[in-house]
Amino acid sequence: MGNLGSVKNMLKYIGAESTITANPVELREAQKIILPGVGSFDQAMKRIEESGFREVLDAKALTEKVPVLGICLGMQLLTYGSEEGVILGLGWIPARAIHFPSDNGLKVPHMGWNIVTPSTPSPLCEKLPGESRFYFVHSYYVKVENESCSILKTNYGLNFDSAIQKGNIFGVQFHPEKSHKLGMQLLRNFAYLQ
Repeated sequence: MGNLGSVKNMLKYIGAESTITANPVELREAQKIILPGVGSFDQAMKRIEESGFREVLDAKALTEKVPVLGICLGMQLLTYGSEEGVILGLGWIPARAIHFPSDNGLKVPHMGWNIVTPSTPSPLCEKLPGESRFYFVHSYYVKVENESCSILKTNYGLNFDSAIQKGNIFGVQFHPEKSHKLGMQLLRNFAYLQ
């Protein structure tokens, strides 16, 4: 769902080979997985369940410990669920997606460039400046249950977890494929994780 072509182009630019697939059998061969997405939480989870991807994703992420990166909605799908819908998320990272409050005077969705600051060291953030700017477009933000799962924070009327990690599973709320050199560095860090 969403920004597949842009992510593939950025990966090609940094020299990382990638394949876009709608076939769960092909996914079984993946050495790393990027789960991008735009749109609604329930619709995305429904597609994952109905397409046969759920079983393969669980096996790759939880049993084989293949690195997984969720981008934007893809990050929210890694959590228990979202206030946007009623279908459960993948549940790999103890967190929930919550709607930005509409009474704080800020526009929702949160759209444009914003600063991220490190909260927990992570290989995903290597070689990024202490305060980096990334491009965001989202109406829901993620709140982790355990702060050790938060690797980057951002403020938009409130502090929220703009990047999360639990072991081999990573998520970023912003769009690295639209975030120029810093987004390229983050995707390079993921693509070349050992």
